[in-house]
Amino acid sequence: MALVLEWLRTGQLQLPLPGSGQTAQRWHQLARLAQIDVVAGRLAEAHTDAVAILSELGGPPPGSDDLWGVWAAEAPDAVVTARGAGDAIVLDGTKAWCSGAGLCTRALVTARLSDGKRGLFAVDVRGSAVRPMEHMWRNAGMAESDTRSVQFSSASAIPVGRPDGYLSRPGFWFGAIGVAACWLGGARAVVAPLYRRAAEHSADDHLLAHLGALDAAITAAEAALAVAADQVDADPHNRSGLAELTARRVRAIVEKTVDEALMRTDRALGPGPLCLDERHARAVADLTVYVRQSHAERDLASLGSLAAADHADG
Repeated sequence: MALVLEWLRTGQLQLPLPGSGQTAQRWHQLARLAQIDVVAGRLAEAHTDAVAILSELGGPPPGSDDLWGVWAAEAPDAVVTARGAGDAIVLDGTKAWCSGAGLCTRALVTARLSDGKRGLFAVDVRGSAVRPMEHMWRNAGMAESDTRSVQFSSASAIPVGRPDGYLSRPGFWFGAIGVAACWLGGARAVVAPLYRRAAEHSADDHLLAHLGALDAAITAAEAALAVAADQVDADPHNRSGLAELTARRVRAIVEKTVDEALMRTDRALGPGPLCLDERHARAVADLTVYVRQSHAERDLASLGSLAAADHADG
């Protein structure tokens, strides 16, 4: 996608790292980019997350011209394994759900080690040893993200961090909040026609009521992100152990805002924008798919468990 490459070229993807004291600025920029274009924002978030991971785990410094992906999804029928030792590591197998499969120049890829642990590896994905597979995407939503399976055939890889370090690091949960910031940007994009219509003299109470509810929801989501940013900056190494709880709370709040944006904008404006406004229709389709990175009630159950434990401790 040309837009994310333009952002890379012009330095718009050079963001403060999580916990640097400027986390709010980082998430504000991610939301802004996703509001411009949901798909490009999603690819931008992955690139900036990769940069943060490389910094946190001591990986190779990213080149200024490289667009990174984070290909960490695990599927039962698509497994990548790592073999070798030291710097002589190669990856074999298929990795599913690789966004930017034909666009990224490098990627952080999770792979199974011989002892069953999960390692993280930096891979140059431009060579013949890494092959994006046939497009299987059938939904208009997020279609431009070029998300597909990728085949690795003895692909050279550089270890990043220790085994299982990808999931156990504090930044995993900070990155999860970055995704929520992009969801919020997408929600703003979806709601934009409603704000424009409300500015017209023809806006009725039905439309204004929906807008009022959405304005409150978006403001609440923004506040949740701001509070979380302060918490991350105050505890960048997660010594309090609250990073997961904070991330799950923020994601739940923003996901609810997204649900409200999709439902209320549709009910307030009817089919017109969905059928005649290409930008709005695309934002709705893209955001509907993107927010399903949340696991819905499963994530809420995890949040409930953490919240109950935190309440008992308090």
